[in-house]
Amino acid sequence: MKAPRPLCLTGGRVICPASGHDGVANVMLAERLVVGVGDAPPPADADVIDCSGLVVAPGLVDAGVFRADAQAFQMGGITRAVLMPDQSPPLDEPALVAFAKGVGKPHVWVHPLVAATRGLRGEELAELGLAREAGAVGVATGRGAIASAQVMQRLMAYAASFDMLVVSHAEELSLTAGAVASEGEYATRLGLASAPAYAEAMAVTRDLRLAEATGARLHFRQLTTAEALALVRAAQARGVRVSAGVTPAHWMLNETALAGFRSFARLSPPLRCEEDRLAVVDALADGTISVVASGHDPQSQEAKRQPFADAAPGMAGAETLLALGLSLVRDGVMALPALLAAMSTRPAALFGLAGGSLRAGEPADVLAFDECAPWRIGPERFAGLANTPFDGLPVAGLVKRTIKGGDVLWSG
Repeated sequence: MKAPRPLCLTGGRVICPASGHDGVANVMLAERLVVGVGDAPPPADADVIDCSGLVVAPGLVDAGVFRADAQAFQMGGITRAVLMPDQSPPLDEPALVAFAKGVGKPHVWVHPLVAATRGLRGEELAELGLAREAGAVGVATGRGAIASAQVMQRLMAYAASFDMLVVSHAEELSLTAGAVASEGEYATRLGLASAPAYAEAMAVTRDLRLAEATGARLHFRQLTTAEALALVRAAQARGVRVSAGVTPAHWMLNETALAGFRSFARLSPPLRCEEDRLAVVDALADGTISVVASGHDPQSQEAKRQPFADAAPGMAGAETLLALGLSLVRDGVMALPALLAAMSTRPAALFGLAGGSLRAGEPADVLAFDECAPWRIGPERFAGLANTPFDGLPVAGLVKRTIKGGDVLWSG
């Protein structure tokens, strides 16, 4: 494919968490790479985009999506997406991994995770080595956990031999089977089948011990409870190679969002109590949670507009990731460079991806956004399926340009 014309983004506040740059500058792109960041004037042959009043940053790297929705990613400033293996069929074969790697071209870089077990059934391990050669950037248990400690131990030992990241869903299945809410007074009042929040901590305890014993690199895609986060914080302090992520719903909402049996708030993990929500905020502030992702898992209207217990868990998240993430900056939880690191630089490093940086020689994946532009979350702001518990919420932060490989794919 022919390379685009050289491009210069001028006058914006350029934030590159990888290099520590934060200040007004020009960003020069050519031959699908970042040429440099500085005050040099644009070359005569370059197209110029005036970014005065905007923030210019690396394109977002969304760690753990369930659908590769290219237009949704472009609208959200996402240039790379780590795809979960929960596809149809599951990504448990090298050929399926290789196919998934190409599904986003040329609009988004898709980096698939191989299923930990055949058919994601939690029994027989998939062929991790061949999947890695086919393009898998890690191995994941998928939407569900692996019930057997023996299978999980074998998975971690096998993955450790390749230094392959293991992405785990933290849930003790024997306690959560059939549950649709987190146990507590609110679930009891609504009459919803529920499971104790400590089911998450029980799974975390097991997986941390296995990671420590095998030397595996472990990432919990979403942690949502105070007890589980305390376990991870302690493990990180003693040198266990473990990281954690979270999505906006679990720092912005608690179990009261289920009022009226609102099925758009049916999520996995379920929304927790206020104490747990505040613990997530604290973990973001102190770095225990190092990855902020969208968890993009949109469901059809038919799947969502059901009685709460019958509705499919999941929500659209790609288009709203940046705006909801910026709430952490406005609330003083994180500085803007730290938030951008959690949404780009850190996930890129965790999965061994190019991108997440504006250093010279990196891929020309760039985001320009207006940090203060107000808008209201609604169906008209989504590329496709628009089920979200944030419907109607006023937010600020609007993507103005999404550039992937030097090509401007979105102008907002």
